[in-house]
Amino acid sequence: MTSHFSHGRSRYARISGKARTSGFTLIELMVGLLLGMLTVLVITQVLALAEGKKRTITTGSDAQLNGALAIYTLQRDLQMAGYGLSSKPEAIGCPLNGTLTIAGSPSVTEAYAGTLVPVEITQGTNGGPDTLTLLQARKSGFSVPIVATAQSSDYFTVLSSLGAKAGDLMAAVPTAWSASVPCRLFSVTDDGAGSTSNTGLWALRVPHVEGGGISWNDNAALSLIPAAYLLNLGNLGYSQYSVNANLALQLTARTATAASSTSELFPQIVNLQALYGKDTNNDGVVDKYDHLTPTTNAGWREVLAIRIAVVARSTQYEKSAADEHDAVTQANPVWDLGASTTVEDAADCHGDSKCLSIKVDHLPDWKHYRYKVYDTIVPLRNVIWNTAS
Repeated sequence: MTSHFSHGRSRYARISGKARTSGFTLIELMVGLLLGMLTVLVITQVLALAEGKKRTITTGSDAQLNGALAIYTLQRDLQMAGYGLSSKPEAIGCPLNGTLTIAGSPSVTEAYAGTLVPVEITQGTNGGPDTLTLLQARKSGFSVPIVATAQSSDYFTVLSSLGAKAGDLMAAVPTAWSASVPCRLFSVTDDGAGSTSNTGLWALRVPHVEGGGISWNDNAALSLIPAAYLLNLGNLGYSQYSVNANLALQLTARTATAASSTSELFPQIVNLQALYGKDTNNDGVVDKYDHLTPTTNAGWREVLAIRIAVVARSTQYEKSAADEHDAVTQANPVWDLGASTTVEDAADCHGDSKCLSIKVDHLPDWKHYRYKVYDTIVPLRNVIWNTAS
């Protein structure tokens, strides 16, 4: 019995001793730990690279969407520019002044000074973003010129006030307009003086009585305008597009019944450039693009199209090595204008094409972002349809 017990204990000791000597050595543990760390490092780098590519693609898509929407918005508004103004080509280019007064507590007085043209380009400083100012009549029905035969202190005598109604905004246009004899804005009113004051086909007066809640009527200034005809702007379509300090496409809008207001439309629009498309030989075809704003009626009547470009930027900051030559953007983007027309200040590029460089190098860390240029040509159809007038 004792012998059997001793034999069993000895066997247990041998088994226990073998169990204690099996397992990983310190060197094996260190090698395994090193391999694990290397694996984690590789996986982390792969995930970081994949996430960076994902952000680049995602923000690139956002930039494409912002750029596409910006160019579409500009194109849609430009297509309507000049409606109601171009019906009298002789008026194009006239200086246009007015003062909006909104009675209330407090009252609002806002002066307007512009030019009676479909589109005016204000060139940016040193290649900075341009500003586009668009003007059009907004009538629920139709907008036709009204011939004025005489004027009094608070009304114009006309051949017919067809299309005019109380509340419409009109522009009184002199026969020989100039900087000292500008066009003038006024509001149509109903003075209650009888059937000849009521606007309509057979009405012979267009009243502009001062006062009321919302009015553009400054009759002392209006009496100085020897108006030959009146242009009906309805509720007025005034849009001014620019790029603000937040790098967004900005719209300043104005109507006949409200003070101007500004809103941001699309972010990460870093530049806006525009060119006048001019028909210099009167054959109905644009043969020249330039930045030069006309100063005469004849010069404005040459403008048949506007060519615009917007530059959208990705929001993703792309890191580079210590060497800046590895940055994702090395030069200002170029605007490819093709080879079919003459473009002022353009340089040869892409074979026969002419290109203009669009400035983005004024932005902080500009080399670490990606850019995309969107452009289009917009015929001023309201001008083209009236070129024979």
